[in-house]
Amino acid sequence: MHQRGELKVNRIEKACLDKGLRMTEQRRVIARVMAEAYDHPDAEELYRRSVTVDPKISIATVYRTVKLFEDAGILERHDFRDGRSRYEEISDHHDHLIDVTTGKVIEFMNDEIEKLQARVAKELGYELVDHRLELYGRPIKAKNAS
Repeated sequence: MHQRGELKVNRIEKACLDKGLRMTEQRRVIARVMAEAYDHPDAEELYRRSVTVDPKISIATVYRTVKLFEDAGILERHDFRDGRSRYEEISDHHDHLIDVTTGKVIEFMNDEIEKLQARVAKELGYELVDHRLELYGRPIKAKNAS
């Protein structure tokens, strides 16, 4: 787990430097915490995790940093209908399935869905250049139990 996080930190920091962003120690901590996240944390959760590394980090610093990273195209913001902006490192394309009972976010890639979206766009006279797919569901056994 730690090795994967360090590789992601290197990519985040490299992306910041490539874009001319100054990497303060607090930004490095936030980048490291974000890189080690296997979920899609919101700013408050990033703050809780970051202060365990550097207690001097403020919530305002976290908000400013995620906004800076988002504006620079390093982090992507998601709104999964839970009233919180959640973040992930921009990476290879994938879609999301959100468990509406727990808020768990599952990343997936499905070639059939990708082909269908491109075909629909083409049938409507468009070339698909980008998309975002978020599915919302509940576990089947939870549905049967209610």
